[in-house]
Amino acid sequence: MPIQSHHANQESLRLEALKRYQLLDTPAEEVFDDYTRLVSRTLDVPISLISLVDDCRQWFKSCLGWQRQETPREVAFCDYTIQQTKVMVVEDALEDDRFRNNPLVREDPYIRFYAGAPLMTPQGVALGSLCAIDRRPRKVCAEQVADLEALARQLMNLMELRRVSVDLEEALSRVRNLEGLIPMCSYCKKIRSEEGDWEELETYIQKRTYADLTHCICPACYKELTGEDPPEG
Repeated sequence: MPIQSHHANQESLRLEALKRYQLLDTPAEEVFDDYTRLVSRTLDVPISLISLVDDCRQWFKSCLGWQRQETPREVAFCDYTIQQTKVMVVEDALEDDRFRNNPLVREDPYIRFYAGAPLMTPQGVALGSLCAIDRRPRKVCAEQVADLEALARQLMNLMELRRVSVDLEEALSRVRNLEGLIPMCSYCKKIRSEEGDWEELETYIQKRTYADLTHCICPACYKELTGEDPPEG
């Protein structure tokens, strides 16, 4: 597979994963804001973000110290962060060829320092980052990098728990229990549906449960049809 095609396929899978978490364009929530507050205190920075990298933008689930909800993806530092598995640190953006002419460096919020930890799903897909930003160049110690990584892991655990919870609720909402009196024909064994239609038993069950039916023959029917005892096993 050509490299460009492979990257396009990987990006398509990443965007599909991002949408499964159902966080894009949702209202601010204190539980997410707690993480940006912790990042700001831990790394002593004025700006911290939970950034989710969508197709053409980076969108902020939580944004502390900067009044923006999103930016174009082409200027996003976090777009570089999601391409790796470890914390990305930029000590001085003006000294980095990738960012020195970036509008987020030359204009508000005047980024000089950036540290971002990728938000990795259990399958190893990066959805965005938990990042710290300062308007002055600076360094970070190994302990601060480790703390940022730990916070990103815990944030991803929260996101994963919520995704599983939403998936479970949706699955349960689709399940219709078979209970009460079910009208069945005494001769052909068809069942009358709620709409008044007579359906085969298999069809009725498959429409209303997640069960898959397999067909076999019971010992009594086997003997009646063949005149022999059914084989053992």
